[in-house]
Amino acid sequence: MNGSATGAVALQNKQHTLISHQIKHRTSSTNIPIALTIAGSDSSAGAGIQADLKTFSALGVYGLTAVTGVVAEIPAKVSRLEPVSVEMVRAQIEVLAKNFPIAAMKTGLLCSRAIISTVAQTILDLRSKTPLVVDPVITATGGDPLLESDAVDTYTTELFPLATLITPNLDEAVQLGADKIRDRKSMEHAGKEFERKFKTAILLKGGHLAGNDAVDLLFVNGKVVEFAAPFVRDVATHGTGCTYSAAITAGLAAGRSLEDSIARAKKFVTACIANHLRWKSNVRKNIDALNHSFGDAIAD
Repeated sequence: MNGSATGAVALQNKQHTLISHQIKHRTSSTNIPIALTIAGSDSSAGAGIQADLKTFSALGVYGLTAVTGVVAEIPAKVSRLEPVSVEMVRAQIEVLAKNFPIAAMKTGLLCSRAIISTVAQTILDLRSKTPLVVDPVITATGGDPLLESDAVDTYTTELFPLATLITPNLDEAVQLGADKIRDRKSMEHAGKEFERKFKTAILLKGGHLAGNDAVDLLFVNGKVVEFAAPFVRDVATHGTGCTYSAAITAGLAAGRSLEDSIARAKKFVTACIANHLRWKSNVRKNIDALNHSFGDAIAD
């Protein structure tokens, strides 16, 4: 072997050693918090576990998934929903909880009484003290039902008692037992009643109220905290509730306080909406989607 070839081999070995060292160093220093989403799969990737994983990644959290159902949908239209078996839902949660240091969890679409009950019982059986955010998904943004009609009571009796935070929007609040919410006063009344009834923190999302701002109210320990951002109009998308609750879960997984997690999540979901993606569709005017690529732009 001539000197030139020998030098090339030596350089190659040196580069290989350096790369190996860098890989080992990066692996040994990894300390990324982990969050689990227990929710449905959205084929259009704007909501459900797809939105949750994008949010976790954007906010520096490693995401795990337990899939509860598969939904064929686009914004404003659900074509088909098929739940996963309760045995598979339980198996996913168990294997993940036993092998990963999960720092926070959230639930989204749970489809049925049986799945809600299975999720609640599995969490109880694992004796988990991990923070749990419950997004009580009942209907899709376009109005299509996503939960069996007899399942709401199972939410309130089995899953809500395990929750760190419950995040209904105004329509879901009515389906959970509140009177029609028309203004800030009735919103405060409903939130206070929910905190008293469910004995945990409530984030009541007021984006469906009229006004220039999207105002959400947190009811916790007898106090009311407001989170507001300019209302973004003329965007026909879905997944805002999933993204919002996932961003809160990411904050809790990283060790942030509840209020701080919500404040950052509000900024994040507002940025996702304001910087939305839009494509021309073959069968409708536009297809809009949230843009989750704004983790680095959200101030701590």
